[in-house]
Amino acid sequence: MNPDEIETALQTAFKRCDVASCPLSEMQKQILLQVVKQIPGNSTARMSDIANPLDELAPEELLLFLQFVKSEEQQNRNWKVQLLNDWLHNQDSGSVQFIRERYGLQWLNQVEPHHFDKYADFEDALKLRVGDRIEVSNALWEWVQDDGPCKREWFSCIVIQINEINNDTDSSSNCTVRFQNGSEFEISGVYDWNRYNWRWPQK
Repeated sequence: MNPDEIETALQTAFKRCDVASCPLSEMQKQILLQVVKQIPGNSTARMSDIANPLDELAPEELLLFLQFVKSEEQQNRNWKVQLLNDWLHNQDSGSVQFIRERYGLQWLNQVEPHHFDKYADFEDALKLRVGDRIEVSNALWEWVQDDGPCKREWFSCIVIQINEINNDTDSSSNCTVRFQNGSEFEISGVYDWNRYNWRWPQK
């Protein structure tokens, strides 16, 4: 849907709320309409592209949070699960306790892997795990040029296997993915030479 279609749908929803005796305030309507106006009219932008929850953090909070996430991932632990476990057991989360106290569960649930892409030096901190959904480019299996007849396309898939290859002098990771049609594909050097050919899905 383009912004005009979304705005029309919102106006219809406003009228239905009025009919159902559950009207929105004028302020609520204005906020929703302002968000729609932020969507670029000629792009495939999604609502999640507009509001990156990480942008809500103060600079020092963001730094602490990114350090926490990177540390958890390096220890092969899921950072979000770690925070949720702390909260469930009423344990202090250390340097990121402010997430629980100031932002809460709703904010945490909004954070998706693609939100970290905005931070260039952080791009590869999140490691793939079996069961993760990613998008892969057709450049993995066909010749794609920016100005050629074959354009880059993205296909949704799920990670079904990850292989870490460690030699005496070198290490790399391969990843096997399964597409919606059931076919599978192995991505060699998933964090190295093929990092450009996959991305986290942007809902």
